[in-house]
Amino acid sequence: MDEKYYSRLNQYRSLWVLVFFDLPTETRKDRKVATSFRKKLLDDGFAMFQFSIYMRFCASRENAEVHIKRTKKNLPPKGKVGIMSITDKQFGMMEIFYGTKQQDTEPPSQQLELF
Repeated sequence: MDEKYYSRLNQYRSLWVLVFFDLPTETRKDRKVATSFRKKLLDDGFAMFQFSIYMRFCASRENAEVHIKRTKKNLPPKGKVGIMSITDKQFGMMEIFYGTKQQDTEPPSQQLELF
């Protein structure tokens, strides 16, 4: 049996959850709501990929569903939010550039699961 195939952190089982958003910031209240949404994403373990794109590594589909459900619960009343899940394999195929220089994608950190 191929040990890599049955690994707990298999590239096809592990997911990245990406949250894309465009929230209004015209009024003070709008800015407060947008900031609160961003802080809740950070508190839930998401990291900023770009200004309005946050991402989180999840070891399984079940774990991803927990964070997706939590994000949906915190949706702001106005604005546009998209949530997408991709496998770790797909995420690893992404090409990232800083200016014209290509960068490697960062491998996910080992996370401790307490169940």
